[in-house]
Amino acid sequence: MAWFQRQQKGILTERADQNEVPEGQWVKDPETGDILNLRELEDNAWVSPKSGYHFRMGSLGYFKLLLDDGAYTLHDQDLRSKDPLSFVDRKPYPARLEATIKKTSMNDAVRAATGNVGGHPLSIAALDFSFIGGSMGSVVGETVARAIKRGYTEHMPVLVISQSGGARMMEGALSLMQMAKTSAHLARLAEAGLPYISLLTNPTTGGVTASFAMLGDINIAEPGALIGFAGPRVIRETIGQDLPKDFQSSEFLQDHGFVDAIVDRRNLRDYLVQFLGLMRG
Repeated sequence: MAWFQRQQKGILTERADQNEVPEGQWVKDPETGDILNLRELEDNAWVSPKSGYHFRMGSLGYFKLLLDDGAYTLHDQDLRSKDPLSFVDRKPYPARLEATIKKTSMNDAVRAATGNVGGHPLSIAALDFSFIGGSMGSVVGETVARAIKRGYTEHMPVLVISQSGGARMMEGALSLMQMAKTSAHLARLAEAGLPYISLLTNPTTGGVTASFAMLGDINIAEPGALIGFAGPRVIRETIGQDLPKDFQSSEFLQDHGFVDAIVDRRNLRDYLVQFLGLMRG
């Protein structure tokens, strides 16, 4: 009788026997609402094939995408943040660091590498939003600074990929000092006549925007990225006015002269090869 009642309701199999979609295999496109397969999305550089929406991609993903044959040498993997302020919010800062290190398999919110792009040597640093929002503490600043120094000491261009909520509040003024340190190293790179390419991804905000992210000889942005210092809500409440449509988007900043080019991630490698070729020529 129970079986017949299930048949009448359209339930033809027991729940335990149903082929359910495994968790973590699909993601929704926020632009269209389409359901996308994660493997297909990864093969498309984490860009929706339907809408072109750019999902966040981690540092290793960028290295594999941009560098020749996906080959690279990692640097400065032994750096670890300290707890100079004995900072506690919902949990002590050291506990937060350990939990995030375990979750992400990263020591901090950045990786640095060297490799070649179209045969052109390149020093590259990429921030990862998955590690405390890509926030810039002492290790992030030091790693980016070393990547820039590697550029001018080994005579190669530098690319920094920004993806950050800004300076890391848990390290206070030490986080803010990284703005000056990275900017000083970029000045030395410029004195050596070597190009600095800044790629701004979603989001690039706070102290990262106020320092190395906006100092590129060429500032490239991914489509639809949020780029700014303070967030739109903070600015709106401060000035008491509604903000323009798409304020702080890549497209808005390009229209107002803050971004030189907006490049689809799938075309980014070809763009860099062409740019570096022109700079060498």
